[in-house]
Amino acid sequence: MRARLLTQGWLVVVTVVTVALASCVPAADESAVPVQEAAPSAMAYTPPTVPPESHDLNQADIERLMEELSNWGRWGPSDELGAANLITPAKRLEAIALATEGITVSLAHRLLTDEAADVPRPFERRMLGLPDPTREPVFRGGVSDNYNISYHGYSHSHIDSLCHILYKGLMYNGVSQETITEEGCSNASIASLQAGIVTRGVLIDIPRLKGVPYLEPGTPIYMEDLEAWEEMAGVTVRPGDALFVRTGRWARRADVGPWAVSEQTAGLHASTMPWIKARDVSFLGSDGVSDVIPSQVEEVGLPVHLLTIVAMGVDLFDNQDLEALAETAARLNRWEFMLVAAPLAVEGGTGSPLNALAIF
Repeated sequence: MRARLLTQGWLVVVTVVTVALASCVPAADESAVPVQEAAPSAMAYTPPTVPPESHDLNQADIERLMEELSNWGRWGPSDELGAANLITPAKRLEAIALATEGITVSLAHRLLTDEAADVPRPFERRMLGLPDPTREPVFRGGVSDNYNISYHGYSHSHIDSLCHILYKGLMYNGVSQETITEEGCSNASIASLQAGIVTRGVLIDIPRLKGVPYLEPGTPIYMEDLEAWEEMAGVTVRPGDALFVRTGRWARRADVGPWAVSEQTAGLHASTMPWIKARDVSFLGSDGVSDVIPSQVEEVGLPVHLLTIVAMGVDLFDNQDLEALAETAARLNRWEFMLVAAPLAVEGGTGSPLNALAIF
C-alpha cells in the first residue's frame, strides 16, 4: 500500500439511480432502560483477547492499521466479496434458526424528501400516468412513478460496496483505481452481493448502555464500550456476524431537529477497528456512517471507512434506522436476529439503497 493517503473528510462517489422500489420503517423513540440479563448463545465461541489500541491516533497509526488489519489475499487475489466470505451456508442456517417469533423489523429510514442540514440531496419522486379527472374512469387503469436518489452520504439508508472507498489509489484487495471508469467499478461493485445477505445480526445499543436516549454528536465509541455492552446484554459478536451499532441519531433528530451530520456525529473511534477485525465481522452498520465525526485522528477523515471497506473488505450499512430494532430487541430481550438484505443488482455500482430486515 503505497502512494499518498486520502485525507479528505468524505470520498463520495455520487451515484444517481432510477428505481421502482420504496423502503420504509416505523419510527420508534427509545427511552434508556436497563437490559435484563440474557442467556448466552448456545453456539460455542470464545472471543479473542484484543490489546487495547490507543485513543490518541494519528495518520501514521492509520497507515499501520491498514497493513495490520488487511484481509488482502485472504480469500485469493481475485476476491471481490471480502468479509462476506465469512457467511458460510452453516452461518446462514444459524441465522435462520434465530427467526422464532415471526417478527420483522425494517432497518431503513423513511426516504427523506425535504432538504435539510443532513439532507443536501433529498429523495425525488415523480408521478407518471396520472388519471385524467376530466374523463370517465377506464375499465382498467393504473399509475406509476419515477424515483431518483443520490444515496451516498449522510441522509438515506444504503450499503457501500467495496469499490466505494480508495486508499492511496487502491481499493480492497489492492485493485487499482484505474479500473474505475464512467461505466462504473469493474471490480468489487455492489453487483457482487446480488445473491443477497443472510446472516446473524447483532445490535449494540450504546445509548442504552450509557442510560441516555441518544448520544450527542461527536461522541466517540471505544472498544471498552463494545465489550461492556456484550457483558451487559449477554450477547457475543462472532465471526460472520453483521454488527449494527446504535447511537440514537434518528431519536435525536426527532427530538431536536436536523443537524449537519457530515460535520458532527457520534460513531466508532478508529481504535475499535482491531476489535472488529479480531471478531471477523462480515458487515458493519450504524444509524450514522459508523465513523465518529470529527474522526479525532488528525488529518484523516473517515478512518473507519478506510479500515473496514479498503483494508478488511467489510461493506458498511450507513444511515440505518435502528430505533424500532432497539425497541423490539429490548422488549424481547434478544440482541441477535436474522438479518436479510438485498442490494439492487447494479453492475458497476458503488453501493445501493436498500431496506434491510431484522427477523426475530
